[in-house]
Amino acid sequence: MRETVRFLLGDELVEIASCDPTRTVLDWLRLDRRRTGTKEGCAEGDCGACTIVVGRLDGERLRYEAINACIRFLPTLDGCHVLTVEHLKAPDGTLHPVQQAMVDCHGSQCGFCTPGFVMSLLALWLNERAPSVQRIEDALAGNLCRCTGYEPIIAAAQRMDVAEREQDRFVAGMPAIIAQLKALADSETISVGDGERQFYAPATVTALAELVSAHPQATLVAGATDIGLWVTKGMRRLGPVIYLGRLDELRAISDEGDHLRFGAMANQIAVREALATISPQLDEMMRRFGGEQVRNAGTIGGNIANGSPIGDLPPALIALGATLVLRKGAERRELPLEAFFLDYRKQDRQPGEFVVAVLVPKLPAGALFHISKISKRFDEDISAVCSAFYLDLDEAGRVNEARLAYGGMAGIPKRAKEAEAALLGRAWDEAAVAAAIAVLAQDFTPLTDMRASAAYRLKVAGNLLRRFLIETTTPQTSTRVAGLLAEAAHG
Repeated sequence: MRETVRFLLGDELVEIASCDPTRTVLDWLRLDRRRTGTKEGCAEGDCGACTIVVGRLDGERLRYEAINACIRFLPTLDGCHVLTVEHLKAPDGTLHPVQQAMVDCHGSQCGFCTPGFVMSLLALWLNERAPSVQRIEDALAGNLCRCTGYEPIIAAAQRMDVAEREQDRFVAGMPAIIAQLKALADSETISVGDGERQFYAPATVTALAELVSAHPQATLVAGATDIGLWVTKGMRRLGPVIYLGRLDELRAISDEGDHLRFGAMANQIAVREALATISPQLDEMMRRFGGEQVRNAGTIGGNIANGSPIGDLPPALIALGATLVLRKGAERRELPLEAFFLDYRKQDRQPGEFVVAVLVPKLPAGALFHISKISKRFDEDISAVCSAFYLDLDEAGRVNEARLAYGGMAGIPKRAKEAEAALLGRAWDEAAVAAAIAVLAQDFTPLTDMRASAAYRLKVAGNLLRRFLIETTTPQTSTRVAGLLAEAAHG
């Protein structure tokens, strides 16, 4: 058992022997280290003002990621390389090329959001050469600006010179950082706390199973993209906390022939890339998962185990017929994902049990598949309704199998069983869709809240079925904002 958290802050080795297990990185940076360039805006991972860059070992390479410091817990930085905006300026006062590009393109007015934008651009700079405008927009979707506007900031991103990148001191210093992080790595379980509550971070799945069995009341933390809000917004005092971020064996993604296997700790960036091989609509949907800072931290297992009724990924996985692998001690079991969700924030997960993997079937030849996300904003917004549909048609064009899954329509992600039954055996046409829409009210009694009324949700749920029909029977008709934007950009 190791009783310290160790990480690199720039070129400084930091060792922490005692801390609140849910102290945020933002509070530590600002209050303990006086690095006030990292700002607090929303305290929930939406505005990007708190963005820092965290490097972690990914095999033999160093992967830098922009993350939200406001909802990241300090002890989870163990084994990482942390960069804040203060690290960018050279010792002689020379601005970093990313900062200089922002100056040259007039990318800042009030300046409050600017450090976050700079850090998101730094992560892009460190990982990619000559990114497209679409890629730049993706990287900046988690950063909000209310006075400058995004055009000059995108122009600054385009101005970042590839030749300068090769000479960048952070790029040149990667081999040394990799060596330092490898020296810090070990297989010990971390245990630190504040005297009242404890933080654990096992390095093996066996150690995790033992910890969860010993502390079945513990809060399991993956990316903390939702649990962080329990602390910053709900003011909850969590403890003990078991962090899963050191379990490299749970990050693996593999192709098993007829299905993909995702370790529970595979992050949303990697999950998106793999799921895109099943359907481009999965890629489109996951591009709208929060901002890039959230996608860098969030995991497929956390998204499921969190049990949110408005999570976008579970409906898609239910429609695909996904299966969960769970473990308790040395025992494992599998169950269909749809059976995992029992009631609002209640899952079929026993005390001491945790999610190990998600098995996602590939689409059979000829199967019809569709995903829609309806929200007030295109980027970085929570769904009012999310739908995912799977149909298998027989040779005569009749519906042989149907899985219609929705989020935002009930206390759990849920299939529309009555609507599915209304489709079975019928030709896939307007009459069949009308019959399914007519019984959706038997499947769901949605709530009215700040995002949508119950009547709106029911209306949209039916309209999305009709959209599915249009897309699969008249594919020349564009029904998607992303497609229309792409057409406009090339028109």
